[in-house]
Amino acid sequence: MEKKGILLRWLAMLGPGIITAALVFGPSKITITTKLGAVYGYSLLWIVVVAIFFMVIFTNMGARIGMANKTSLLTTIREHWGSKIAIVIGIGIFLVATSFQAGNSIGVGIALAEATGTSAKLWVVVFNVLGIVLLFFRGFYKTLEWLMITLVGLMLFSFLTTLFFANPDLSEVAKGFVPSVPFGSEGLIIAFMASCFSIVGAFYQSYLVQERRKVNPNGEFEKTKDSSVTGILILGIMSAIVLICAAAVLKPQGIQVTSASEMAKALEPLFGVYAADLFLIGLFGASFSSLIGNATLGGTLLSDSLGYGSQLSGKVTRLLIGLVMVCGASIAIMFGKLPLQLIVFAQSITIFLVPFIGFSMYFIANKAKVMGEYKNTPTIRVFGAIGLLILLGLACYNVYDMFIK
Repeated sequence: MEKKGILLRWLAMLGPGIITAALVFGPSKITITTKLGAVYGYSLLWIVVVAIFFMVIFTNMGARIGMANKTSLLTTIREHWGSKIAIVIGIGIFLVATSFQAGNSIGVGIALAEATGTSAKLWVVVFNVLGIVLLFFRGFYKTLEWLMITLVGLMLFSFLTTLFFANPDLSEVAKGFVPSVPFGSEGLIIAFMASCFSIVGAFYQSYLVQERRKVNPNGEFEKTKDSSVTGILILGIMSAIVLICAAAVLKPQGIQVTSASEMAKALEPLFGVYAADLFLIGLFGASFSSLIGNATLGGTLLSDSLGYGSQLSGKVTRLLIGLVMVCGASIAIMFGKLPLQLIVFAQSITIFLVPFIGFSMYFIANKAKVMGEYKNTPTIRVFGAIGLLILLGLACYNVYDMFIK
């Protein structure tokens, strides 16, 4: 019984990191990672390591900010730089969340459309309306959230099991961790970095850690920053599994991944004719759980930046959460003819906003007066600065690729 209690406490401490990982590992992440493996084989496995490394740096930073302060991160930013800067960051996060939300809506739509042979737009509308309704039933939302996470876990377990049946070339897997940039892969690399190295997710980590303190004020709070990192490492393992499966199964068949059903073929070595159904169930689970969680993130942080607080029960907060859903659904419906391409494009444009958001986190985490014993160490300062330079470089390349090239 004592061991069971320890396990439950450990799982509870993992909460903030697992929630962040679940938010990041939505349909956009699955789509982009599958395309990386299907088109370029194992050669881009190294980008998973790079993205996860810097995500760990900034997630740990966000956790320590949450541990060091009783006030929210945006409140702290407002106190140092004024309300205008806080509002700009809140709007930036809102726009990033909206772009991710388009991918979540599309994931829900295509999962049910391909499974039932109906219109994806119909399901986009239905489940966004349901998501808005759930804002007023928080108890039901928690139950549904766990159900969706279970469905995503089922799909990821399927990918892990598929590894043994796909028989990937281990020597090629090893070579994939050596950095290289195959011709034409730049857009997918940027999209992957934008979705996996999620500054917005790391930013929100500070809020999740503070929420954990409210729920369990007498718990082992000091270990939260380490457990947050564990959640992100799990995200990296999941990403690598999906990429390897796609490289082992889809690339030899020349499948370029233009539909959810083609992504599902990565599971065929294990599940045969049932692979598509299983994949679509998992895609729906990932999409709907991310649809609600991502909208909550975007609406909550915008509300906080405007000075209305971050309580989910607040009227303004609920209104802004609903607005994220409406905007994401509208984009999904407008570009529904090219769903998977839109997912990649939406993740790429977020790279424009994240350097500024990341700098605000980095600045606060370096201030001894704010952070005390939790301030960035010299090592974290160095790697944090490198991470920001990478994001800035990707943003500059994106400008060149989209508007100059």
